[in-house]
Amino acid sequence: MADRVQPYPLRFIRNVNRGREIATVLLNYGFGDVLERLGLLKYLKWGRRVLMRSPDEEIEALTTAARIRLTFQDLGPTFVKFGQVLSTRPDLVPNDVIAELKQLQEQVPPFSSEESHAAVLRAFKKSTAELYASFEETPLAAGSLGQVHCATDFNGRKFAVKIRRPDVQNEIERDLSLMLEIAQLLENHIPESKAFDPVGLVNHFSRTVRREMNYQREARTMREFKKLFEEDCRLIIPDVDEARSCDTILTMEFIEGVNVTDVDAIRALGLSPSDVATTGADIFMKQAFEYGIFHGDPHPGNLRVHPSGAIILLDYGMIGFLSEEKRDLLIDLLLAVTRNDVESAVSIILELGQPTQEVEEHLLKADVRDFIDAYYGVDLGKLNIGSLLNDFVTILANHGLRCPGDLILLIRAIVTLDGIGRQLNPKFNLANVLAPKIETIVKKRYDPKRIAQRTIADMKKLFLVAHNIPIHLGRTLQKVSQDDLKVQFEHKGLDRLITEFDRSSNRIVVGVVISSLVVAAALIIRTTSQASLWVAVPMFMTSGFLGLWLVWGILRSGRL
Repeated sequence: MADRVQPYPLRFIRNVNRGREIATVLLNYGFGDVLERLGLLKYLKWGRRVLMRSPDEEIEALTTAARIRLTFQDLGPTFVKFGQVLSTRPDLVPNDVIAELKQLQEQVPPFSSEESHAAVLRAFKKSTAELYASFEETPLAAGSLGQVHCATDFNGRKFAVKIRRPDVQNEIERDLSLMLEIAQLLENHIPESKAFDPVGLVNHFSRTVRREMNYQREARTMREFKKLFEEDCRLIIPDVDEARSCDTILTMEFIEGVNVTDVDAIRALGLSPSDVATTGADIFMKQAFEYGIFHGDPHPGNLRVHPSGAIILLDYGMIGFLSEEKRDLLIDLLLAVTRNDVESAVSIILELGQPTQEVEEHLLKADVRDFIDAYYGVDLGKLNIGSLLNDFVTILANHGLRCPGDLILLIRAIVTLDGIGRQLNPKFNLANVLAPKIETIVKKRYDPKRIAQRTIADMKKLFLVAHNIPIHLGRTLQKVSQDDLKVQFEHKGLDRLITEFDRSSNRIVVGVVISSLVVAAALIIRTTSQASLWVAVPMFMTSGFLGLWLVWGILRSGRL
């Protein structure tokens, strides 16, 4: 729950300037109708609302997907990262929007070296000169959350020092807060948006970005990976210098290597690009299907090749977890495809996906049959895993089944690795690496020791349920005997109806008050007393102001 954005009323009032900026950008890119439905036009100045009601002709000519991308781009680093996360959710976001969001790049200039020095001093109460023998002023790389500087210690060891951007946490928390408010408004006022789960997407993003900002968490993850692969020399994970690391600073060993997609540099090391592709894929499959924890962002920038042929894996901010149950379901899905088992495949898909609407199983079965026909007869070692998984996600999306976040992360990582492998070797097929892993896991299922362990675990669960039945039954009977039994009903859509009734009744009350003031003022004027005008005129003015305010509110709502 700590990773979820907590509800807080009146966020736009609290962050009115940023709220106005968001509303202005949305309006500029032709989303004025959305702002009206959300009730956010009030955060723009009156003249701005009138002048910017219609976007430029050039913007009007763009597709909706392109305007969404430009909106995220103009709103800054937090929204750019959010757009990048959305581009990994084909189960929720339309394909044309995903294609545009994939073009989003973090165009963030590095912050000054003075700020880097100041960040180190704040974190450790020591200057960079006291901590490092040398500290390069120009950063090696810069991103929206931080940047990396090269440094050496007094023993001559080389380090990469990752420093979080000053004030980035406050900026991101502010934007996350506003994002959640917009997501809640979308779900409340635009019912069709619920298919995309706006609140769920924001909470998933908040979890991801907060993990990336916490360098202590990243350091723990690096130590965990190092422990898992301590006997596998094919993967190199940099050592963390704990004495010079904290929440905002991560100091790690600097390891020389060449970019994983630089085929010429790999060959210059005397290595085979094909072997590098196989090694990288095998390491990743070992992470996901044997250990259940995997690197969630294995793009070329995070992969290096060591002169020994080992893979250097960098940046552990985005990590995925795959339970044993989900691993088994994924493997069963692949086996069902190779065996032409439609019934099993449908059952697995329904178990993996989270329904957001009523699923018509006969239509799902027809799509799964077509899905299997496209791959049936292909040997497991020759399947195009990337294509198969993309088609699987498409089926989920078409039938209102939401794919778990970590599973989507795994699919995206596998598709990325498949693309890198084909760059290194055009004949590379990820299935050749995955097939032996699947065979090993399937064999382990029938290991007597594992069967006994699972049987014992299931019996414990069954015993716990049986043990709790009398307790729950006793509580229920006690409530019945005390007339304390309550049944809760959820009336879908009733909240909006109540809101509309409340709004209508308020308008009626204001109208009655206005009428009363007008009648009272008229009666006072009839007394023809000069002094009565001092009472009647203010009453007329008040009733006139209230009348104009009521008419303006009705016209602005668009409902007469």
